[in-house]
Amino acid sequence: MALSRLERAQVWLLKAVTEVLVIVFRFFSPRRPALSGKKLPPVRNPLLLMSATQLAKKIRRKEVSSVEVVQAYIDRIQEVNPFVNAVVKDRFAAALQEAAQVDKLIEEETGGEEVLEDRLPLLGVPLSVKESYALQGMPFTTGLVSRRGIVATVDAPPVALLKRAGAIPLGVTNTSELCMWYESHNHIYGITNNPYDLERIPGGSSGGEGSILGAAGSVIGVGSDIGGSIRMPCFFNGIFGHKTTPGVVSCENQYPPSSGRQEEYLSSGPMCRYAEDLLPMLKIMAGPRVDMLSLNTKVDLKKLRFFTIPHDGGSPLTTPVSKELVDIQRKVAERLEADLGVKVQEVHFPELRYSFQIWDTYMVLPDKEGKPPQMFAELMGEPGRPAWPLWELLKWMIGRSDHTLAAIAVGLIEMTRMSKTPSSIIQMKEKLQKEVDELLGADGVFLYPSHPKVAPKHHHPLLRPFDFSYTGIINMLGLPVTQCPLGVGEEGLPLGVQVVAGKLQDHLTLAVALHLEKTFGGWKDPGAN
Repeated sequence: MALSRLERAQVWLLKAVTEVLVIVFRFFSPRRPALSGKKLPPVRNPLLLMSATQLAKKIRRKEVSSVEVVQAYIDRIQEVNPFVNAVVKDRFAAALQEAAQVDKLIEEETGGEEVLEDRLPLLGVPLSVKESYALQGMPFTTGLVSRRGIVATVDAPPVALLKRAGAIPLGVTNTSELCMWYESHNHIYGITNNPYDLERIPGGSSGGEGSILGAAGSVIGVGSDIGGSIRMPCFFNGIFGHKTTPGVVSCENQYPPSSGRQEEYLSSGPMCRYAEDLLPMLKIMAGPRVDMLSLNTKVDLKKLRFFTIPHDGGSPLTTPVSKELVDIQRKVAERLEADLGVKVQEVHFPELRYSFQIWDTYMVLPDKEGKPPQMFAELMGEPGRPAWPLWELLKWMIGRSDHTLAAIAVGLIEMTRMSKTPSSIIQMKEKLQKEVDELLGADGVFLYPSHPKVAPKHHHPLLRPFDFSYTGIINMLGLPVTQCPLGVGEEGLPLGVQVVAGKLQDHLTLAVALHLEKTFGGWKDPGAN
């Protein structure tokens, strides 16, 4: 199914806008201080090398106190945050008080360890929270200068559920401006660095979460994902993350809120260093909707059907997938075949070439009442009038804009959208949805690249703004997906792959993640490289 002449013109216009932004960036971008050669200190405290599940068990058994664990993570954050700028506001004093209360509760508990495990499965375990989630008493700006000073008065539901399970928040982490870019940079908190290479990005919009988890400054965290905002940071920082089937984990009390049909594509989910924490976290975060998923079902990996999709078919808007990522995905397929005795079938979907156009089209579809979603330029201007991206670009060139060039770019790209929804894109998406759903069923899993390249250098996403399409298309298909680390590559940067299953089959990808962690080693200490 070919694009119409008008749609081809839109692709040309998108590329033209990108080229203009590249020229502007190269001439006007301020120079960053060189960070080459600087690296994180290695992890020395063994408490930082345990999963949340293991820490909770040790705390319940009084083998270690919650105060010791929380203090260990506070020390690590204070050690690495000057390098990565991931935690933008801490609550260390309150966290230590809460940890002391946990230790007192355990001393006084008469029901035994099993009672505590059932009622408070994460009792005493530290937690980091993406700043776009409401965490009571903490900043709630999502990097927008006009929201500076706004403090959350409630907890977002997933955060409240994790706290109710005993987790102790240590602070909030950086995001891209308004969560709509895959580099975490804004004019309130600055720019966040990748712990494996400080001159590289940690991804976005959950980039602060990905960075502090990858740096071993946190063990579990929460992220949100409407175009890859959990998976890209997890990929770039060498950790695990899960984009849940939409509608399972509440997305309330996040900023910006979803509008139009965006709630169909937005997911909240767990981010962590150890695969065994994904399932218990998801059980907690799902709350009353946990029964929508089969999380207690034991998965026999040998009975699953496996597929691999090596690339998007050659979109003119995306970078070709690098050889090392093609190779590592092939190695995953080979290991699955060798370890499980299964056949991993390579498949291709021509519609994937239009992943960005599908994502972009569906992001602006109106809701059932015909109300369109809020425009990005409107969000940029809140609480006042909508921003004018061209004017903001001129202001940025003389250092007077409150917005990042990335946010201005999103506003400019928004201006290229067609006024009428292109029917051919709708047809492509519907065809792709039908084919993928039929392929996966209730027992199928496919591998797909997380991104065309390993973590790019700072600001380089401006040169290739559509590469997020490798994650964004999975949102539009409404599928659960687990991001799995696969060691580090030639440049010492994390490798990884997306593992995707059918709707509501989240337990399948979580089981595959456990297997891949055993096979490829999971998270690696960036300070040990």
